[in-house]
Amino acid sequence: MNPLIYFSSSSSNSHRFVQKLEIPAFRIPINQSDSPLNITSPYILLTPSYGGSNTKGAVPPQVIRFLNIAENWAFIRGVIAAGNTNFGEAYGIAGRIIAEKCRIPLLYRFELLGTEEDVQRVRQGIQRFWQHDSLENM
Repeated sequence: MNPLIYFSSSSSNSHRFVQKLEIPAFRIPINQSDSPLNITSPYILLTPSYGGSNTKGAVPPQVIRFLNIAENWAFIRGVIAAGNTNFGEAYGIAGRIIAEKCRIPLLYRFELLGTEEDVQRVRQGIQRFWQHDSLENM
């Protein structure tokens, strides 16, 4: 299975969610002074949404930096977004923004730490996504 690439701030909400998935995953560095993560194969991105009910600043700057690397942009195949339903229309907005800009599907949204059902759905959805993708590339 291809890796999941994710960003999690120091709150580690997304990190804890990804750990529950028990699948190969790589974390985008929190500190922008750290060496950037460079990806050389197709991946799904998981990101939190920032900014509350405002769409400005919704995509974490570390994720923007990561996607500004041409190879990373070229290999993204889907996005999963964490968010807060209290933000209404802006719930998981970072995922929608990335999906539109990269012309990829928004695969799933979950709230904060996610539920056990979210974990199961995401794990199964990722497996189905890569199975379908490999069939298309045969």
